[in-house]
Amino acid sequence: MEKTIGGSFIIDDIDHNRIVTPEDFTEEHRMIAQTTEDFVAGDVAPHDEELEKLNYELTVTLLRKAGELGLLGADVPEAYGGIGLDKISSTLIGEKLTKASSFALSIGAHVGIGTLPIVYFGSEAQKNKYLPQLATGEKIAAYCLTEPSSGSDALGAKTTATLSEDGEYYILNGTKQYITNAGFADVFIVYAKVNGTDFSTFIVERTMEGVSVGPEEKKMGIKGSSTRPLILEDVKVPVGNLLWEVGKGHLIAFNILNIGRFKLAAGCLGAAKDSIGYSAVYANQRTQFGRKISSFPLIGKKLAEMNLRTYVLESMVYRTAGLFEEGLAEVDYASPNVGTQSAKAIAEYALECSINKVFGSETLDFVADEGVQIHGGYGFIQEYRIERIYRDSRINRIFEGTNEINRLLIPGTLIKRAMKGELPLMQKAMALQSDLLSLVPAQGFEGALEQEAHLIGMAKKIFLMIGAQAVQKYQLKLEQEQELLSHLADMMIGVYAMESALLRTKKLIDKRGEEKSRNAIEMTIVFVQETFDRIEGLAKESLAAMEEGDMLRTQLSILKKLARKSPVNTLSLKRRIAARVIETEQYTV
Repeated sequence: MEKTIGGSFIIDDIDHNRIVTPEDFTEEHRMIAQTTEDFVAGDVAPHDEELEKLNYELTVTLLRKAGELGLLGADVPEAYGGIGLDKISSTLIGEKLTKASSFALSIGAHVGIGTLPIVYFGSEAQKNKYLPQLATGEKIAAYCLTEPSSGSDALGAKTTATLSEDGEYYILNGTKQYITNAGFADVFIVYAKVNGTDFSTFIVERTMEGVSVGPEEKKMGIKGSSTRPLILEDVKVPVGNLLWEVGKGHLIAFNILNIGRFKLAAGCLGAAKDSIGYSAVYANQRTQFGRKISSFPLIGKKLAEMNLRTYVLESMVYRTAGLFEEGLAEVDYASPNVGTQSAKAIAEYALECSINKVFGSETLDFVADEGVQIHGGYGFIQEYRIERIYRDSRINRIFEGTNEINRLLIPGTLIKRAMKGELPLMQKAMALQSDLLSLVPAQGFEGALEQEAHLIGMAKKIFLMIGAQAVQKYQLKLEQEQELLSHLADMMIGVYAMESALLRTKKLIDKRGEEKSRNAIEMTIVFVQETFDRIEGLAKESLAAMEEGDMLRTQLSILKKLARKSPVNTLSLKRRIAARVIETEQYTV
């Protein structure tokens, strides 16, 4: 089967049988999910309060228990002591760990951004030395990119690496900030500039002379995870601990961040599902004015919107996991060219990773916020779990590149791919421009989701229309028009989200029939209708920023034609979705 090209969703339609959905999980997938849930319930949850007080010893003990169960080795090939699971399995582990709160972050930082640089970019010697111990939890990893003066501007790092006179060591000096697991990590993936210019990556061990950590940060949330500065003072790192090659650090950093962004979205998904469960149970227990508050339509509306956005996020996350399973399957981890292969395979879906990160973090923030609101005053009390989810969720919009940076990356990456000839974006845009004036959008739809499929097609055309206009008007100066780029990003996020939900629901209909897929159909209709309206609004605002007078009126008339649709009674659909969530007291497909 032909591989899906990253970013192609914005110009091509895809068959719903091509994507991975939760309904495709195998028995093995369900077993690994259950193992993770059992570990959290049996080993982590009983120690919840102690973990929140930042107990290093307990955290490390539980990390090693997770290692015994294989939960730390999912992404590590069997040849290096891992269990080499598929990407669907490792995504499920990330999702199911969320009930472990801060401890989920300790695991996530270790197995993801801490271990994967060695998996994807390490030499054979480095893999054999470090991966078996990282897969069992005998050694714990941390990722060190951010500095006091450089966050999103990663390449502005000041940490230096100087080759010793005998050529045996790199001498590292500098400070890294906000390092997760720093309090107890044994292995640090550190970024530094060789000769002050060549951004490079090193494997640094805690026991090396000159390595120390600063005090714990006092954080708003994720209080049970260790966050400290890493201080490097004349640290002699053997040349064999250089990861990949001198000057290739940016390729490692950005591609590992891509994976981190995707894994973050999976974690947001799990927390969003948890929030729905807590909120629905509470709404059924709490009585006001002689009625359960779940019987009030405005509370129901909140639960419906929480549920349907989570359904969309779940559809996006596993669609993207399927892309990675497809793309990374070709990587030969024993090859001397593993770094090049890995960088290419991960970068292919960089755009989708940013989309997942932004949508996932903002969905969880919305769901957690509405969860607190449903709980009322109790939602502000630490005794109720929703309070912690709310506090812990806020960092996700900052982690792994802020959402603002990711919004700039999404259209920027698309345009770069088009310029390299990897996507026929401009050809599609030019073909559309010649068709716009004569375009007569279809009206009158029969069958489930036909209007929604049409609207997604129109949303792609709207994006191409606005994107082509922006490129023509600003050309190389487009990167300075950040508001416009953000609007283009939000259109792309909307298209990927709408399409992911639609494709999943179509698969569900094929599998279960329309009647048993009613909830998924109604959630998809509501989401597509509301998101399409937002895309139209973004397009109007973008046109008004770029044009005026007759040209603006002409463009707006074309937009109006593209955006024509029949309104749907989304309020009644939300009442039906809410009723199902209230009945099941959990996230409901």
